[in-house]
Amino acid sequence: MPKVQIKHLTKVFGKKQKAALKMVKENKSKNEIFEKTGSTVGVYDINLEVNEGEIFVIMGLSGSGKSTLIRLLNRLIEPTSGQIILDGKEITHYNKKEMLDIRREKMSMVFQNFALFPHRTILQNAEFGLEIQGVPAAERQKRAEQALENSGLLSYKDQYPSQLSGGMQQRVGLSRALTNDPDILLMDEAFSALDPLVRHEMQDELLDLQQNVKKTIIFITHDLNEALRIGDRIAIMKDGQLQQIGTGEEILTNPANDYVENFVEDVDRSKVLNAESIMIPGLTLNVDSDGPNVALHRMQEEEVSGLVAIDGKRQFAGYITSDAAVKARREELPLRDVMMDMPTVKPDTVVSDIMPIIYDAQTPVAVVDDNNKMRGIIIRGAVIEALAQTEGDGQTDAE
Repeated sequence: MPKVQIKHLTKVFGKKQKAALKMVKENKSKNEIFEKTGSTVGVYDINLEVNEGEIFVIMGLSGSGKSTLIRLLNRLIEPTSGQIILDGKEITHYNKKEMLDIRREKMSMVFQNFALFPHRTILQNAEFGLEIQGVPAAERQKRAEQALENSGLLSYKDQYPSQLSGGMQQRVGLSRALTNDPDILLMDEAFSALDPLVRHEMQDELLDLQQNVKKTIIFITHDLNEALRIGDRIAIMKDGQLQQIGTGEEILTNPANDYVENFVEDVDRSKVLNAESIMIPGLTLNVDSDGPNVALHRMQEEEVSGLVAIDGKRQFAGYITSDAAVKARREELPLRDVMMDMPTVKPDTVVSDIMPIIYDAQTPVAVVDDNNKMRGIIIRGAVIEALAQTEGDGQTDAE
């Protein structure tokens, strides 16, 4: 079951909401609805699901409806129609007290402007959510200190926000949101006020933190590179409507329409295309059961000069060259004794990170999963082709 489900969610701002809603159901455009009713459709018939433990990025330009959508989720803005379902329970019609409990216990929000209390210490800021819940002082201090430690901020607990840099203040804001141990973290343009270097560091920190806490994170941004860097999946919005949902790879490879295609055309694909997208099947040899004669016969049949070595459990082991197989036959050695190292990458390693690995490699690069099972191999030509395609796209755009 998805962690969050949104069904036909619509928000209309203005007086003639019923007339506007009727036009939404008739698939009239946002501009048509405004011209006829004077009402603005902020979010237009949204349907999506967010899985537990994923970073789901909602992105779009100013006015696309992305910030309105995230505020509909915790009902800081009330929807005009549609359903919001959390853990299988519809919360669209929860009363104020029930929604307050949801915001305190289930959903925490991190804002762009940090929203720290200047008169409170870092520890007191981190404790605030627990304080208003009535959690005893000793327990809330313990939990807040743990959250600060996770963010590398515990040594600053007695300082005040004005004594910290913008990046560190945002880390405090993130720690405060996590102190409540929410199921869902809502992040609205959380890093956009930071300078590029600090922003990159915060993205790294969020990814590192997610490895430990495994929260469901819904992240709003207008920056496509940020979305591609941190998002497990991305939803692109325009004029309150969803244009496409998919992984970064899916959106770049198969844009749903002209808007999405234009939106992503300037992206450096070498930083997004990954090993899985350019790998080819690898010819393998079982070094626990096959000998040099089998190796040489297979190389001759396949017209190759080397084979990827796997073991009896079909896990990646190394690489066998034709020269090594000849040596093993001549000296009556097992293939393991002549096997050479072979560089490896994970399926999600991006092309720009593969280039320096394969540049000096004497063999292809093996693509292996978390269980050390081989998924495929990457040859130098595939990397060069991917980079050349990226440069070609850039030249086309410039023209």
